[in-house]
Amino acid sequence: MAPKTQKLTITQIKSGIGYAQRTKDTLRALGIRRMQQTVVQPDNPAIRGMLVKVRHLVKVVVS
Repeated sequence: MAPKTQKLTITQIKSGIGYAQRTKDTLRALGIRRMQQTVVQPDNPAIRGMLVKVRHLVKVVVS
């Protein structure tokens, strides 16, 4: 039986307006399209790296 991978629940809590295009692109890469939207992503180094770049705009819950 394969080990269960953790998931990250990511919610955008602040708008990307006024931030660099690169920051907005990172939000889109995470699958977030609008305010208060919640997405579930796997917990891996690539996602964690993106979250570091937008940590001021999102709330993350490990589940």
